[in-house]
Amino acid sequence: MSEPKESGRIDLRTDIDHANETIRNRQLCFRLKQTMPLGEEYNNLVNELFYGNIGEGSYMMPPLTVVGASRITIGKNVFIMDGILLMGSGGITIEDNAQLAANVQILSNNHDLRDREVITLAPVRICKGAWIGAGATILPGVTVGENAVVGAAAVVTRDVAPNTIVAGNPAKVLRSFDPSGDDNYF
Repeated sequence: MSEPKESGRIDLRTDIDHANETIRNRQLCFRLKQTMPLGEEYNNLVNELFYGNIGEGSYMMPPLTVVGASRITIGKNVFIMDGILLMGSGGITIEDNAQLAANVQILSNNHDLRDREVITLAPVRICKGAWIGAGATILPGVTVGENAVVGAAAVVTRDVAPNTIVAGNPAKVLRSFDPSGDDNYF
């Protein structure tokens, strides 16, 4: 398993470990797409893909695309719908009881503005109980707070406070809420 890069950058021309892991991840994702979901074989492949860093009771639906799986940690009882894109080279943590709808993209890396063969790294954290709506994009360096809700198709460029609903492109705060209350999200 590769260690996160200290410098916050990876040179794609010279980082053999990153290249090898990328090949491994693509091959495992391909195998997952050919395997019956939620069976023992499928669950074993998901566990292998994430180097065992996936909590009990968590599951994800195919297809999925994963880069940098060695730097992704998924907590307990996390539900991830189909079409997920996890660009994990900068590190992604998805905490317990988070829910990610279909076609969510979580990006913890980006290409350098001037040298596109270098990727820059910034970790992403999805906190406990967060709910990420369909088609949302979470950009590098963002933390989505505990119980926060990210609306469908939102592009999250900044941290989201706990117990807050955001939506839009770029995502803006709609309101805060009491997670123990009876009010509806929208």
